Amino acid sequence: MNRSRTEIEGVPAIVWGAASNRVWLCVHGQGGRKEDAEGFAALAEEHGAQAVSLDLPEHGERVGQDALCVPWQAVPEIQSAAAWARSRWRWLGLRGESLGAWFGMLALGVQPPDRALFVSPVLDMAALISDMMSWAGVTADRLEREGEIPTDFGQTLSWKYFCYAKEHAVRRWECPTEILYAREDALIRRETVDRFAARFHAGLTVTEGEHWFHTPEQIDTLTEWTRVCLTKEEGRKRHETAKRDI
Repeated sequence: MNRSRTEIEGVPAIVWGAASNRVWLCVHGQGGRKEDAEGFAALAEEHGAQAVSLDLPEHGERVGQDALCVPWQAVPEIQSAAAWARSRWRWLGLRGESLGAWFGMLALGVQPPDRALFVSPVLDMAALISDMMSWAGVTADRLEREGEIPTDFGQTLSWKYFCYAKEHAVRRWECPTEILYAREDALIRRETVDRFAARFHAGLTVTEGEHWFHTPEQIDTLTEWTRVCLTKEEGRKRHETAKRDI
């Protein structure tokens, strides 16, 4: 599969696949990197599309740089990447994983993509932070007073981030969306996913597994779900093309 490293306004990125007029913008989750999109990109190419993936701040090639992986830094970068992609392809999809789904929705809520595929998506960041505060035994008053509080599960709670998440809840998402969610997901509540799917008419597939799909069986499930979603999208595009040609 073709892969070409590039930069989008200074952000390291990869363009995957043979030339096409359709592209998926891939936004990884916490701990990920742009190279993680290779498997998805191969499936997208099988279905007539390319993919573009980028490193979020503090990830991939950007580890050790000054930029922080916070929404007020990452969201404008994703908006720039989407504008860059739209200037080169006629059709834009969004593939977001975990935190990447939330960042993607914040970035593209006003100009939504043509289609979205979300894997273990963070859909309500304020609720997730509230859960983390509960796990750590941290009250809102204490977090406001101290500003930042490290936790023993590796996350640093931030009052600024919490306020941002409450102020930027996803209230508008006018994009046909499919979600893959694992029953044993310890981060994202099932009721949050159900509520989002009902509100925004998203397709929801619930399977066995955890927040991160990593075992061979879970990877097989992820691959098959992706293939089904891409097959449906390819068929829809062919149908629309045939209608225009009549």
